[in-house]
Amino acid sequence: MAPVKLEQEDKQRDAEFAKAMHGNSAADRGGLKAMLNKNTDAQKAAVDAYFKYWDNKGAGQETEADRKEREENYATLTRHYYNLATDLYENGWGQSFHFCRFYEGEGFHQAIARHEHFLASKIGITPNSLVLDVGCGVGGPAREICRFTDANIIGLNNNDYQIERATQYAKKAGLADKLKFVKGDFMQMGFEPNTFDFVYAIEATVHAPSLEGVYSQIFKVLKPGGCFGVYEWLMTDDYDEKNPRHREICHGIEVGDGISKMVRICEGLAAIKAAGFELEYHEDLAQRGDPVPWYYPIAGELKHARTPVDFFGVFRMTKVGRTVMHKFMGGLETIGIAPPGTQKTADTLAVAADCLVAGAKENLFTPMYLMVARKPLDAQ
Repeated sequence: MAPVKLEQEDKQRDAEFAKAMHGNSAADRGGLKAMLNKNTDAQKAAVDAYFKYWDNKGAGQETEADRKEREENYATLTRHYYNLATDLYENGWGQSFHFCRFYEGEGFHQAIARHEHFLASKIGITPNSLVLDVGCGVGGPAREICRFTDANIIGLNNNDYQIERATQYAKKAGLADKLKFVKGDFMQMGFEPNTFDFVYAIEATVHAPSLEGVYSQIFKVLKPGGCFGVYEWLMTDDYDEKNPRHREICHGIEVGDGISKMVRICEGLAAIKAAGFELEYHEDLAQRGDPVPWYYPIAGELKHARTPVDFFGVFRMTKVGRTVMHKFMGGLETIGIAPPGTQKTADTLAVAADCLVAGAKENLFTPMYLMVARKPLDAQ
């Protein structure tokens, strides 16, 4: 396989754009308020920069050149996706941007935290160890895992806005001495080799143009004998790219979630081994046969909601709830309260949700393929 061409990092450019678009909104409480306090010109630039990779390039229309362009511009694609989607995620989902398993009667945020605890336990994070969170978002998992393990965690992220929000949240939580968030591209990490005791990634490395590439970077910065754990987004081995229905589902996930190209489980397993890791454990947790499916919140299945907050969140994904939110966002944008592109972004996330659910029900997709791997003691 030919090596992926890596984007040139320009941290000053990214920081200046983040400041222009988001201003002081990183300090705002709640995703909705922050979402409304954007610079309209910069927001439009972000919309144009993201959707140029997708508009008029549907599952049956895109070419191999289109996919290659997305892979080569993976960092810009991901950065602008989260410039547009972060506040919507916080407003509708919370501060941990990932899925999880559910037990009967379990509240949404309780399940999210348990999913994070499970990963931390599985890789054996110990108190005061140095841990890298790859693709840390606004720091929800890092804060939870820090409290659970008392480890010191560095979050790596290529989106300045998310870093600023994560840093603010860590201060408010009284964890500023244990958590640090830094700007960087996970395909070309700037950390010294053999720095971290543990590394984890939660539904983040799917944004990489090459899983072997990002896993190799993780291998480099992990100490010999250290453990890496990841919840990976993967298409199952039932996925057939030549099947139009399958490709439509996969494409909907890609466009709605800022992913240059999804790959299958077999490719993910091959990538982590090719990076040099000893694979100790792997399992698709979505196949546990849970009575409450992981996708119930985005499927609008109200019967599983257990708290008023859960009910409201799930209601927004029902047919009625989506119609209300569509008109609400559209109305705010029309009268100039919400910045341009807000409704388009929200609608794209809704399409992605439908494709995620379809992918799960047709056994084509999993958001929680767990891999636990160790760097050999004699590795450098």
